[in-house]
Amino acid sequence: MGHRGGERPPRTRTKNRSKQRNRNQSLRTGIQAIVVVLWCLLPFYWMVVTSFREVGYTSDNTPWFTHVTLDNYATALSTKLGNNLPGALLNSLLIGVCVTLISLVVGIFASYALARLDFKFKGVILGIILAASMFPGVALITPLFQLFTNIGWMGTYQALIIPEISFALPLTVYTLVSFFREMPWDLEEAARIDGCTQAQAFRKIILPLAAPAVFTTAILAFISSWNEFLISSQLSSDRTQPVTVAIASFTGSQPHQEPYTAIMAAGTIVTVPLIILVLIFQRRIVAGLTAGGVKG
Repeated sequence: MGHRGGERPPRTRTKNRSKQRNRNQSLRTGIQAIVVVLWCLLPFYWMVVTSFREVGYTSDNTPWFTHVTLDNYATALSTKLGNNLPGALLNSLLIGVCVTLISLVVGIFASYALARLDFKFKGVILGIILAASMFPGVALITPLFQLFTNIGWMGTYQALIIPEISFALPLTVYTLVSFFREMPWDLEEAARIDGCTQAQAFRKIILPLAAPAVFTTAILAFISSWNEFLISSQLSSDRTQPVTVAIASFTGSQPHQEPYTAIMAAGTIVTVPLIILVLIFQRRIVAGLTAGGVKG
C-alpha cells in the first residue's frame, strides 16, 4: 500500500532522526572540544604575549602583541642578576630523566608481575601502591628534611630524585597494570610453544606491544617531575634547584619592581620543551599502536 498525502515511510523518518542526532552530537562534541582547547591554551597564550612586552607596559591588558621586546628573555637567561635559569633547566632535565627511567624500569616489572602472575596478597600490594599515590606530599616534607639532614643529603640530587620517584612510581604501576591485564595470554603461550622462556616472551612480545603505554607513562612521569615544586623548594640548594624553584626566586632588571615579564619569559622557556616533548612522543605512541595492534 502507498503512503497517503506524501508521508515519508517510517524507516526514512527513523534514518532522518538518527542523522539529526548524530549531527547534534557532533556539534556538541565540537563545541566542548573548542571550550577545552581555549581553556588550556589561553593562559599559555597570555604568558607568551606578556613575555614579549616591555617592562613599562606590564599592566597593559591588550590581548595581542604590543610593545614587543626580547629584553625579558635576556633577563631570564642572564646570570648577572642572580638568576640561574640555564643551570636550573639542566637540573630539572637531570632529575626528570632519572625519575622517569627508574620509575619505568621498576614499574614495568612490578606491573607485569601484578597483572600476569598469581601470588598471595597481590591485591593488598596493589592497594598499598595506590594508597601511596594519594598520600599528601606536604606531610612528607618534615620527615624528609630531618632524614636527609641526618645523613648529609640536604641540597643533593638524590634528595630530590628519590622522593619524586615515590610519587611517579605508583602512577607508573597503576597505568601499566591496567594495560598488561588487557593483553591476551595467547601471545605468551604461542611464544612459549615456539621455545621462548617467559623472560624472552616478555622481552620480544610483551614489551614491543606495551610501547604505547610505556611512552605515555614516561611522559606523565617526566612532566610530574618537571613541575614538582613543594618538596624541591625545601630540599634543594642553589646548586641543585630545579626550574620551578628558580623561577619562584627570580629578580628583575628593575629595582623594587616585581619581575612579572621576566617570570613570564622564563615560564615560556620552561613550557616550550614540554610541548615539543609531548609532540615527539605522541608520534611514537601512534607508531606503537599501529605496529603493535593485535588482529583477531
